[in-house]
Amino acid sequence: MAKIQGAVVIDQEACKGCNLCVVACPTDVLKLENRVNAKGYNPAFPANHDACIGCKSCALVCPDMCITVYMLKTV
Repeated sequence: MAKIQGAVVIDQEACKGCNLCVVACPTDVLKLENRVNAKGYNPAFPANHDACIGCKSCALVCPDMCITVYMLKTV
């Protein structure tokens, strides 16, 4: 049976580092960067891709809609 895994893509320049996605993630995939983007914010990034289950909680709570979650089928 195929297993479903998620893949999170974040628009680093659109992210304002509000931390809502980091808190919403049930598997602790996301963290905030130490560096700042062009707007001066610390954007979120997927620190642990392998733990993503594709629940899309992060994308649902993002107020700037800068998160896309893809579903990957693994064997």
